[in-house]
Amino acid sequence: MIKTLLFDFGAIFINLDKKGPVKAFEKLGLTHWPESFETLNQQFEVGAISNIQFLEGLQKKMPDASLEAIQAGWNTILLDFPWYRLEFLEKLKAQNQYRLFLLSNTDAIHIAAFRKKVGEEFYLRFENCFEKIYFSYEIHLRKPNLACYEYVIRNSQLKADEILFIDDKKENTDAAQQLGIKIWNLQENIEDVTSLFKLNLNNSF
Repeated sequence: MIKTLLFDFGAIFINLDKKGPVKAFEKLGLTHWPESFETLNQQFEVGAISNIQFLEGLQKKMPDASLEAIQAGWNTILLDFPWYRLEFLEKLKAQNQYRLFLLSNTDAIHIAAFRKKVGEEFYLRFENCFEKIYFSYEIHLRKPNLACYEYVIRNSQLKADEILFIDDKKENTDAAQQLGIKIWNLQENIEDVTSLFKLNLNNSF
C-alpha cells in the first residue's frame, strides 16, 4: 500500500528549458559542450564545490564572459512553475492521505534563482507542502545513486515498498525500482503530475 509520495522537482513541478544553457553559453563564446561541464555539474549538485568554483570552472571555456553572465546563462534552464501545480500540491497535503517528500538533483544557484523567480510567498507555500525536501547539494548525494534513495528512506523512516517515486528521468526511476520503490516515470510534455489524482495509486503501480 502506498503511504508516501516522493517527487522530483524539475520537469515535474517547474518547467525546464533543458537546452537553454547550451544556447546561452554559445552566445558567450562556447563552441561545444565539453565533458568537463558534466563533471562540474555533478560536483556542484552534490555540494562538493562552491558557487564560485563552479562558475569559474565554466568560465575556463568562456574566458571573455563575466561570472554574472555565465550564472544568468546557467539559470536559463528555469522556466515557469504553473499555479495549478502548486494548488494540486496544497490540495494533496490538505487531504492528509500520504506523506509528501521532494528529492531533486539541483544546485544552490538554481534554487536561489527559483526562489527569486517565484517570490518568497510562493516558495514558502511550495516548501510547506512537504514533510521534508531533499536537495542533492544539501545531502551530498544525487540520483540515480542508490545511496541517495537509501538516505531518504533511512532519514525519514520510510518503507521502500510503500513509496511512489515520480521522476521524469528513466535512469532515476529504474534505480529506485531496484530498492522495491514503486515508480511513475512521468513523460515530460505528455503527462502532468496533477493527473496523479486520477490514478488508483495502489493498483496502478
